[in-house]
Amino acid sequence: MAKSTKTITVEQVGSPIRRPEDQRATLVGLGLNKIGRQATLEDTPAVRGMIQKVRHLVRVVEA
Repeated sequence: MAKSTKTITVEQVGSPIRRPEDQRATLVGLGLNKIGRQATLEDTPAVRGMIQKVRHLVRVVEA
């Protein structure tokens, strides 16, 4: 049986300038580094937690 992997797409909408270093590192961990960039990631609790940490800098794109 093939396991269906859910994905989530996030887009960076805010600048990491004047943000704590851990928030900048979280954006890099999500694969984002410039406003307007999008990344498609596996929908796991770890990724959801990262999105929650920088929720003011990213938005979830509906697929």
